[in-house]
Amino acid sequence: MVLTIDVGNTNTVIGGFDDNDELAFESRISTDRCRMEDQYAITLVDILNLYGHKPEEVTGAIMSSVVPPVTTQIKPAVEKVCGCRVLTVGPGIKTGLNIKIDEPASLGADMAAVAVGAKEHYPLPAIVIDLGTATKILAVDKTGAFIGGIIAPGVKISTEALASRTASLPLISITNDPVKQVIGTNTIDCMRSGLLNGTAFMVDGMIEHFEEEIGEKCTVVATGGFSAVIKPLCRKDFILDTSLIMTGLLDIYKKNR
Repeated sequence: MVLTIDVGNTNTVIGGFDDNDELAFESRISTDRCRMEDQYAITLVDILNLYGHKPEEVTGAIMSSVVPPVTTQIKPAVEKVCGCRVLTVGPGIKTGLNIKIDEPASLGADMAAVAVGAKEHYPLPAIVIDLGTATKILAVDKTGAFIGGIIAPGVKISTEALASRTASLPLISITNDPVKQVIGTNTIDCMRSGLLNGTAFMVDGMIEHFEEEIGEKCTVVATGGFSAVIKPLCRKDFILDTSLIMTGLLDIYKKNR
């Protein structure tokens, strides 16, 4: 089994791929900068047990992270529990991705992983919409090159900003409950519509403008924690692949094995 680990600002996702490259399990835990190595080790053992697996089944692991302090705790925890080397996506790792941006070394490990997943598993050119703590939309051209994208505040960041920077607006939770109409009739519905419909309309507009700049129709794939909530609100049709980053990490692992 190969472990794939994505350390995000809000959540850390841990996946396990079997010998047939099938995703055997996927678990999501909160990213905690205060948690120590042994605590992450205990959590990993518990996750493996929860899904009916043992640490000795793990033969390799790969990690992408945008939170360096957490990386330094999780990486040795995995190596301690599983006894295998953990690859970290970053400079020196083979991705097979031609990165055509101004500063290739600045590309986030998570963005590289989802771009590889799109390149390896979907028709090109492709647009990937990653709806997590930040909203990221990136483009892979028909040659398989990463050509850039956009980064905007995500739904969670925007929710917290509204509550913290205004005197009367509450901190609301984002649920999967449908937004019945764009025009809200109470404070909560107005906020939910602004946050969710606002993100959906931005996604629709970005897809249109990306395709204009690329010069042709693209395969559009959405991933990230909020993708399932936002997709029904969009007018553009696209593929929902919530495990795209896990697949991309496995692809990178196989290139460096």
